[in-house]
Amino acid sequence: MNDHDIQVLNSLITTTIDSANGFERSAEDADARQFVDMFREFAQERRQVVGRLQERVRTLGGTPNDDGSLKADLHRRWVDLRDAISRGGDKEVISEVERGEDYLKEKYDTALADSELSPETLAVIREAYQSVRAGHDRASALKHSLQGAGA
Repeated sequence: MNDHDIQVLNSLITTTIDSANGFERSAEDADARQFVDMFREFAQERRQVVGRLQERVRTLGGTPNDDGSLKADLHRRWVDLRDAISRGGDKEVISEVERGEDYLKEKYDTALADSELSPETLAVIREAYQSVRAGHDRASALKHSLQGAGA
């Protein structure tokens, strides 16, 4: 059972690191101060989530992943985000952020539905998911507010 838990956790770690890296790169590229601050905040939250997931892997006797995946779908989404930033459209930027957040949320949803995971691992994932869900909901709300404002 530990091997399956470790595998699922390490997959989430990789994807969450990709998210943190994407937010950090986007904060460097963004012009609008509100996006720089938001991206840095999201990156910091993702790093905290990674730490909690890595600690669970260590508790299970495994070696936690400590880097992202350059070929991940999420990475491609961050490239799209950087392109949107370079075009300068707030709607496009937030749309790409929300797409990346959707992907990350789906990964966590899948893990939470995994009946082979131990209750303890599910509890750690559920706790990490709270941050992921909050980031997703914040990006979604921002996207809808920009649409409503006609920006």
